[in-house]
Amino acid sequence: MTDHPRISLSPDVLAGKPVVRGTRLAVEFVIGLLADGWTEADILTNYPDVMHDDIIACLAYARDTLSAEKVYPSAA
Repeated sequence: MTDHPRISLSPDVLAGKPVVRGTRLAVEFVIGLLADGWTEADILTNYPDVMHDDIIACLAYARDTLSAEKVYPSAA
């Protein structure tokens, strides 16, 4: 997986979930906001510690994580 310097993983922060570095905002949370229809401007307004590059990093992290995932279809 590609290195993501804006994303941090620490067992002491949110039980080790990936977060935006320097915050307690999980990548999953940011992706969820986007999925719920929030715009980048909405996120930046409501979370002033988050920058444009952090949102891009969350998307890139999610892309890379999903692309590394192995899927094995069941024989049902």
